[in-house]
Amino acid sequence: MNAPAISGQFTAVLFGLSGCLVDFGACAKPSSKSTRTPTDSAPGSHAELAPGALELLGHLHQNKVPCAWVDELPEHASAHLSSKLPTWVKASARPARSWPAPDACWQALMALNVNQLDGCVLISSEPRLLQAGLNAGLWTIGLAACGQLCGKALDDWQRLEPTEREQLRAQATLTLYRLGVHAVTDQLTELGPCLSDLSLRRLKGERP
Repeated sequence: MNAPAISGQFTAVLFGLSGCLVDFGACAKPSSKSTRTPTDSAPGSHAELAPGALELLGHLHQNKVPCAWVDELPEHASAHLSSKLPTWVKASARPARSWPAPDACWQALMALNVNQLDGCVLISSEPRLLQAGLNAGLWTIGLAACGQLCGKALDDWQRLEPTEREQLRAQATLTLYRLGVHAVTDQLTELGPCLSDLSLRRLKGERP
């Protein structure tokens, strides 16, 4: 995993839950192509941490950067998915208005006692949550390979032929950039260069 540039550069980091910190492929979320519900098909398997999640969270904690996760699943489903996360990673309560309204992001930052938007980052694979982050005035990083845009659990993703992986990744990346996110990478293990790029852009005076 590329060591992310975090210390002194960012005020707070928000994460999507499903398809980001846990549940590679966002398989716990029903898609438009499926009637599956979040409690179907052994939900315990979806609580597995995504590759690089524990290392990244540990780095944030070590550098005293507050972080929280955001999701719109029912409370019992979110609690189950987050069961393997460190206890110091804050959970954000579901807001009254759903994504892409910015409320969820602002509410999470208030729960972290953050008093400024400057330097706050949202990392997610979910387009609607990323749009909420953009609407809230946050820096945003989209994850192309590990969310519903590709929709493959980790083992299934790794079993794909390279050409098929590249096609899915390219389509997801294009979708996220069209949304207007500030950077896109495949998954958390490859986040370092994106954070370094955002740090440089902030030093140059750029704002989200």
